[in-house]
Amino acid sequence: MELKTDLYLGDCREELKKIPGSSVDLIVTSPPYADQRQSTYGGVKVDEYVEWFLPVSKELLRVLKPTGTFILNIKEKVVGGERSTYVMELILEMRKQGWLWTEEFIWHKKNCFPGKWSNRFRDAWERLLQFNKEKKFNMYQDAVKVPIGDWAKDRLKNLSKTDKIRDNAKNGSGFGKNVSNWVGKETVYPTNVIHLATECNNKNHSAAFPRELPEWFIKLFTRENDTVLDPFMGSGTTIEVANRMRRNSIGIEIVSGYYEEVKQQFSPTEYYLMEPIAEYETADHKRRCAVR
Repeated sequence: MELKTDLYLGDCREELKKIPGSSVDLIVTSPPYADQRQSTYGGVKVDEYVEWFLPVSKELLRVLKPTGTFILNIKEKVVGGERSTYVMELILEMRKQGWLWTEEFIWHKKNCFPGKWSNRFRDAWERLLQFNKEKKFNMYQDAVKVPIGDWAKDRLKNLSKTDKIRDNAKNGSGFGKNVSNWVGKETVYPTNVIHLATECNNKNHSAAFPRELPEWFIKLFTRENDTVLDPFMGSGTTIEVANRMRRNSIGIEIVSGYYEEVKQQFSPTEYYLMEPIAEYETADHKRRCAVR
């Protein structure tokens, strides 16, 4: 089984044009937020952000397979004492491009930094927006099931008559539950809130997200030998996780220093040394790493 890693140095708005259409199964990325990382990436102004990002999302729409998924990690900021609407404006414009805004996950950052502001509390979450090209897409929900929890031991021991039927909410909302559906289950589907600490060992990058974040989405939306793309590669977290999970990967980075670090990390020699301790080993394979 041969796996492939393609690394591109340059502006992803141009480098993405080198990737064949409908060839990527999953895109997981975190672009520079508005007015952030100015020392590294120059910073994109809030009122220019949508215009700046739309050429990127246009190319991402082209390279993504009809069955694929795009996960965008992004966050608003405060401008002039109120929340900016640039993320919502971006969502609306991407829908006009042809994207389906399918779901929104929340990343709860369990170890967010303390702080004090006169009119707000510290931020402890970020958006993970899910976009798709089609309403039917690849999704492997069983891969991310979680333990049901200790609450089930007592709650499901003696069920009432109401617990054994669909019991509609008394407030007329239309929601309901059948508690008996939980009987005998050891694992269940998770919520759309992901609880993870921020990355402490950031490999010299100012905004590296935790490895568990791309890992969760790679499990959910891909299988082995699928292709994962990160057009804002940074220190290569998504590429690293995709490699470990036996997925082909594509990374694009505009900062040469980060690009060189990732290129060294995923050289064939380095990878063979890592091979014996890989977590997702299923078959002997070779990896080919192409750099541009």
